Amino acid sequence: MITTEQLQVIETQLGRTPRGLVDIGYQTDRGIPVVLQMRSLVDDQPFPTLYWLSSKDLYKAIARLETEGWVKRLEEELAEDPEFLQSYQQNHRDYVKQRWQMMAEKDRQRIETLGFSHLFERYGIGGIAQWDKVRCLHMHYAHYLCGSSDSLKNVIGERLERQFGLMQLQLTI
Repeated sequence: MITTEQLQVIETQLGRTPRGLVDIGYQTDRGIPVVLQMRSLVDDQPFPTLYWLSSKDLYKAIARLETEGWVKRLEEELAEDPEFLQSYQQNHRDYVKQRWQMMAEKDRQRIETLGFSHLFERYGIGGIAQWDKVRCLHMHYAHYLCGSSDSLKNVIGERLERQFGLMQLQLTI
């Protein structure tokens, strides 16, 4: 359950009132929201992003990595390493499955009525349809933080954590 204080923090982080917010997917030990769990349908429009990174500190750090060319580097590595690619594509399949499982029944029914079901099968992490490309490091890291121990962790997010130690950052509101 999101507290009033956490909602205020989220509004500060985003610079606006969040639309489609379901819950906090990941928070610090101090209760600072880091990742938001989102609805899959907002105002009858598909929103295939299950996890949204809300931390400004992590956003800036990951944006710097994207500017430094890490999306391209990771895509090159996916093209060269079949095992890495296989794990990455499994992350997308797991994400699709998890999104359906976590989706509110009324949203699932409305998505079917509106004819959007195929989109939620095709679009993986961050709403990407090409499962050999990396669209957004922020979405992968958010998925990594919310991953369960019994499923395969997001390999892109795990790589970012291992290489850059992003959770060692002092996260502020």
